[in-house]
Formats: sequence, C-alpha cells, structure tokens
Amino acid sequence: METLGKRIKYLREKDKISQIEFAKKIGVSNAVLSRYESGDRKPDYDTLQLIADFFEVSIDYLLGRTDTPSLTPEDQDEAEFQAFANNPKLNVFYKELPESEEEAVERLREIWEIIKNDYKKK
Repeated sequence: METLGKRIKYLREKDKISQIEFAKKIGVSNAVLSRYESGDRKPDYDTLQLIADFFEVSIDYLLGRTDTPSLTPEDQDEAEFQAFANNPKLNVFYKELPESEEEAVERLREIWEIIKNDYKKK
C-alpha cells in the first residue's frame, strides 16, 4: 500500500468513519475509496482536495511529501487565497495578478480576508 492510501485509511479510522460514510462525503463509491486505500487507484485532484479539506491536512501530507499533517495558519491562509485566485469563475477579477506589484497582491489578500470573515459570520 502506498503512502496516500495508508494515510487516507489512517485518517479515516482515526476519526472513526466507515468507508461507506466517508465515500459518501467525498462523492465516490465505497469500492473506489477501497481502491484508494489499497493503492490500486489514485484520486483525481478535486477528490484529493476534498479529502485533504475533510481531514484538515495538506495534500503534501497525504502524498507523503511531509509528515506534518496540519497546515500552519499561514499555510492555510495561503491555500485559501490560492483557491480563490485559481477559481476560473473569478479569473476576470485577477487575470493581471501575476504582473501586479506586491502591493496590489497584498490589497487583494486583505480583500480576501474581509470576504472570508464575512462568510464565516453567516
């Protein structure tokens, strides 16, 4: 069994979640989840992100690139910002971001914090 499968199974069992229950939560069949855990199949990127988000770990942890499961608060903020910035529906708002000066990027981060905090209040 590869690292990814071992870690998915470990996290699922640690949280006392059955394969059937977890498979439903991430939108795959029990058979597919079983194959992830055995290493016979690998999840696509979106499913991998769902798994990482569900267990509040980094994708790097799931893939065995680090043994530190939790994201630091700074890493979490960066991951959320990147998810926002990489959303194709929002591309029109930040398509010039790569050419922007650091000051503009910081302002966008501040705006993101406002949006995120407003969303959490709901």
